[in-house]
Amino acid sequence: MDTHNAEKNTTIVKKTVKSGVTFGSALAMVISYTAWHSIGWAIVHGLLSWAYVIYYIIRY
Repeated sequence: MDTHNAEKNTTIVKKTVKSGVTFGSALAMVISYTAWHSIGWAIVHGLLSWAYVIYYIIRY
């Protein structure tokens, strides 16, 4: 396998993971603020990211 292609694939995966984490945090904060009307809880839930999103989907 060409090392250039491997590096390119690694870069794409890292960018995708970073985008997913960022989107998960933003989604968690929006859901939290909508539900609780609290910036503090939105920050906490943003740090929990996808865990809070999944919890919210299951719970509500």
